[in-house]
Amino acid sequence: AEAMLTLLSDDSGLVLVHGNGPQVGALLLQNEAGRKEVPASELDVLVAETQGSIGYLLSRSLHNALRAREKAIEVVTVVTQVVVDPADPAMANPTKPVGPFYPETDRADLVAERGWQMVSVAGKGVRRVVPSPPPIDVVEIDAISAAAAAGRLVVAGGGGGIPVARADSGELVGVEAVIDKDRTAALVAIRLDARSFIILTEVPHASVGFATSDEAPILEMSIDRAQELLDEGEFPPGSMGPKVESAIAYARATGRPALITNVESLADALEGRNGTRVL
Repeated sequence: AEAMLTLLSDDSGLVLVHGNGPQVGALLLQNEAGRKEVPASELDVLVAETQGSIGYLLSRSLHNALRAREKAIEVVTVVTQVVVDPADPAMANPTKPVGPFYPETDRADLVAERGWQMVSVAGKGVRRVVPSPPPIDVVEIDAISAAAAAGRLVVAGGGGGIPVARADSGELVGVEAVIDKDRTAALVAIRLDARSFIILTEVPHASVGFATSDEAPILEMSIDRAQELLDEGEFPPGSMGPKVESAIAYARATGRPALITNVESLADALEGRNGTRVL
């Protein structure tokens, strides 16, 4: 919360988009463990639940941090639906990690016993993956825009948004998936014409050769160079890949740089001493 307040300005609002991978994965486990006694919720409903719970925790922390600074800025969490294509090839190719990490040695048993699809995460083990189609539209974008324009601190698009599809009739229908939060954040930033776009993750910057003896930081790259490295597999899906893709999308659409860093390095990254800028 303290780090986020450094991004506030006097003449505009701030929009925060958060992930939900560990939390929605935990809810999936709870659903599966109790399905003999309680009907399981669908994945889009679980995303909505995490939007409410994480949004509450973030808004409470932000409210308290603002109060400590004697700033009378209202914090609002918007339950956000995000339109996807249920026929997108990503629905048949799960890539979005959710839930806890498991030892690599447990992978075969989890696949056999639970029918999960798993992915390896460098240095951490294996994790369950679920479908993650790209976001197409944000249903509540006008409400988010109005709140931000009024100077409020807005939490929106939590967990990448609740995945929904538009039927031919125009009705919204839930989709069993989890949308990548970075891609949704980029879409929100582009639709709002946000003057800056920052992706906060676990590492201070993107790197080539991540988690190898040849690892080297990238402090700046053009969208063309970023795309080359993506195509070469330097930024894997479910990890740094969506962050770089999202930075490219924002920089291409707005002509402004996107920044990738972590909370601890944010101050230095804003001054150009750390982080990865995609130009």
